[in-house]
Amino acid sequence: MRYFLWLSYDGTRYNGWQAQPEQLTVQGEIERALKVYYRKEITIYGCGRTDTGVHASKYCCHLDSDVAMDFNDLYHLNAILHADTVLIEIQAVKDDAHARFDAYSRSYQYFIRYRKSPFHINHSFPVYYFDKIDQDLLQAAADTITAYRDFTTFCKVESDVKSNNCDISTAMWEFYDNHAVFSITANRFLRGMVRMIVGMNLNVAIGKIQLDDVIDCLENQQRMKIDWSVPACGLFLCDVKYPKSVFLK
Repeated sequence: MRYFLWLSYDGTRYNGWQAQPEQLTVQGEIERALKVYYRKEITIYGCGRTDTGVHASKYCCHLDSDVAMDFNDLYHLNAILHADTVLIEIQAVKDDAHARFDAYSRSYQYFIRYRKSPFHINHSFPVYYFDKIDQDLLQAAADTITAYRDFTTFCKVESDVKSNNCDISTAMWEFYDNHAVFSITANRFLRGMVRMIVGMNLNVAIGKIQLDDVIDCLENQQRMKIDWSVPACGLFLCDVKYPKSVFLK
């Protein structure tokens, strides 16, 4: 039977999601726990690849098991897993359901703090000049990207994807007393795309680049002269959505 596993993880000590030889990864950590508990190799397939240091508050992967799994299994697996990775829920799905290919929406949040905090050092990016930022211009920069589909401008050079097209449905900033949150939702994201978009937003808001220059690059699928990818520590994958048809009733 095939199952979706929902989990959360702090990506601070991991070299991203995807299993790699001689590297500590989230996928490798979960597969290690599955092997200890079930005494056999079980491969899991994630909804996407998060980079080194990126976190997830709601991530989904799938696996196949020849024994029925339930919440009690999650309890025992969590006892094996490191404290920075927690399995939250297990759902039986159809045999052809796929955590990556069946997802129709993914959402990320990026957290910025206005000052350094010892309690958030690995989970947000301190921006000490935030009081000088034009918040309206910050949102205007975010609004701009929703009008485009080709995001070559915000794709890492070494990316091997076949298409740079993404359908962004939401891109917005929210401001609080001591921090700001950027939220973005799309059908898919390119490698490093969200962190580069946040960097662009900040650069526009402080006047390092002009919004017209961003638009020009998007129109012509070109990289910007000032290309800034903000640190991974502030980025969280926070939601993944699937059609109801993949789940067993």
